[in-house]
Amino acid sequence: MENKKLNIIVENCPQNHKCPAVNVCPVGALSQEDFQAPTIDYTKCISCGKCSDFCPKHALVLK
Repeated sequence: MENKKLNIIVENCPQNHKCPAVNVCPVGALSQEDFQAPTIDYTKCISCGKCSDFCPKHALVLK
């Protein structure tokens, strides 16, 4: 089974609101400062894909 890694496509992130995907992460791997693009704590991320499924702008991609 191939290990997938979460990536952020900053160009797709509008960065003008609180990121809704931050709150769906079951392990708290996503965080956001002000209205910037979210950041990923790879020590916590389990690559479950919940945030990428939830992101309305497809800025979070699991690949």
